Amino acid sequence: MTPTPIISEAAPAASLHPIRKFGIRDKLGYLFGDFGNDFFFILVSAFLMVYYTDIFHIHAATVGVLFLVARLWDAVADITWGRFIDTRKPSKHGKFKPWIFRMSFPLVLSGILMFVKFPGMSDHFYLIYAFITYIVWGTFYSTVNIPYGSMASVITSDPVERTALSTYRTMGAMLAGLIINVAGPLILFVGNKADAGRFTLGAVLFGILSISCYMACCKLSTERITQTEHTRIHLRQTLHALVKNRPMLTILAASLIFMVCFMMVGAVNVYLFKDVFGNAKALSTVGLLQTAAAFVAIPAVKPLVSRFGKKTTITLGLLLSAVAYLALYLQPGLGIMPFIAILTIAMFGYAFFNLLIWAFVTDVIDFHEYITGQREDGTVYSIYSFARKVGQAVAGGLGGFAIAEVGYNAGGKTQTADALSGIHMLGTLVPAVLLLVVALIIVFLYPLNKQRTEALAADLRKRRDADAASD
Repeated sequence: MTPTPIISEAAPAASLHPIRKFGIRDKLGYLFGDFGNDFFFILVSAFLMVYYTDIFHIHAATVGVLFLVARLWDAVADITWGRFIDTRKPSKHGKFKPWIFRMSFPLVLSGILMFVKFPGMSDHFYLIYAFITYIVWGTFYSTVNIPYGSMASVITSDPVERTALSTYRTMGAMLAGLIINVAGPLILFVGNKADAGRFTLGAVLFGILSISCYMACCKLSTERITQTEHTRIHLRQTLHALVKNRPMLTILAASLIFMVCFMMVGAVNVYLFKDVFGNAKALSTVGLLQTAAAFVAIPAVKPLVSRFGKKTTITLGLLLSAVAYLALYLQPGLGIMPFIAILTIAMFGYAFFNLLIWAFVTDVIDFHEYITGQREDGTVYSIYSFARKVGQAVAGGLGGFAIAEVGYNAGGKTQTADALSGIHMLGTLVPAVLLLVVALIIVFLYPLNKQRTEALAADLRKRRDADAASD
């Protein structure tokens, strides 16, 4: 019979000093982790498709195939890596931080190589090069993102502190998004056209910033929840428990659809502003307002969650965003500035999902411990990440196919009216429908409301205290 591991919230046995209390240092450390992640994640999400179509001259549908294949591979890599970490004995520096430190260097290097164009090569060479570098980057991304995402569940067990970590993580992503979305178009485009040399320069600059943030994350974060007895848990038992984890299944479905929505919107927006509005650099304004909208939402998170809970807060935000996108679709002749103004309302609405989703994931990890008695942070988080990668795969494939289907001509100086209309529909009506679906899933299927989440955290604290006392 497999012994039940003792899980405590004390300093690791190897530590010679009392463990530091949770505080602003942990929040900033966790912020820097996603700050580093999203320098390349957002760069890839927003600009890699246009880099492939306009610089490598790869057909949009072929890019869609590449994104689909790569993301499906990444989904498998996520689970494999999460399981690998859970079967390793933690070091004196923790269970997750050492992997962030080790793997961030090859991750950043592979990210830079994606945006290097060797002049004079054939189209066939560029296609093969795109497949290899993109898949390698995605694999290395798993080796950093899985331990980073899992780490939140061992930094603290307090629901309020976890909500703070989720908020700070999103702030890190927003800061990276602010830099990429505002500075990116100014760096990457020359005369409203993607420039190969500028893309390489941008990748190097963002790579330096990314590695600096990863080092700050490792330096400032502290893992507190430790498993004093390392046991090997059979994967079949884990999967059997996950099937019973209704909160996780619901969050998987909601996150998958949300990722499909915004990975595709991120890719389509480049074409929307470049071709429909004829102003690619206006994406800088959109990026700035997106970050501003999220920062406006941040002070509202704590009072709204305290009063209504995470579930209701996220639902209201999603509904607001869906209505705003629908309004944009119903006004196809809207000028660029009114369009951006209404889009800002939509961005404010879905900011609450981004601000709170990581707190949902830590609740899901706790629920797994509640029903199994086992702490499998890496495996459970990797399953969640698997759903996100599937969403990215679907979105990447759909984005490329959809852009091609509406008639976008990668080599053409102008686009047909039908193509422009189709791009507008992809950037407005599609997100309106998908966000409504996500809201309905959260409302009717997610079982952990405010009261049940607080009861879950209290029960687990009692269990851990009892285990620690009996050790």
